[in-house]
Amino acid sequence: MDIKRLMTHLLTTDRCVRRAFPPVVMAAIAEAIRAAELRFEGEVRFAVEGALEPDDLFRAVTPRERALEVFSQLRVWDTQYNNGVLIYVLLADHAVEIIADRGIHAHESTETWSAICRQLEAAFKRGEYETGTIAAIEAVARTLHRHFPAIGVQINELPDAPALI
Repeated sequence: MDIKRLMTHLLTTDRCVRRAFPPVVMAAIAEAIRAAELRFEGEVRFAVEGALEPDDLFRAVTPRERALEVFSQLRVWDTQYNNGVLIYVLLADHAVEIIADRGIHAHESTETWSAICRQLEAAFKRGEYETGTIAAIEAVARTLHRHFPAIGVQINELPDAPALI
């Protein structure tokens, strides 16, 4: 058990999440997702979690493992072409993970997603939560557009609103 990590998670409250992602920022993120999804076949979800539960910390759950759980909980895998992408933020760990469903993962390397994560983490370090997140959404959108350009009428299979976990 990492005591420093435990204390950080205990001290990262819902208020911390609301400070970084107030309603106006969450609305801007939802609009960025809505607009981006008009350009490709696929879905983007954004989820932010302040801290892990104590039992997850005792089990030493990594941000990546938690992102995979959230990917499943939000049903990002449940798209027609298996090309949903989750951008997951764990504030207490200052971690960003991108989970891409198998349809897009077959076309794009993990280096692409890692680069977007690192850019978003750097923006967060500068306190640029809104602009960093929107830039990450745009980067994901460019990648999805490259492999799944929009054809015909777009069906929105998943909510555009960010998920607060």
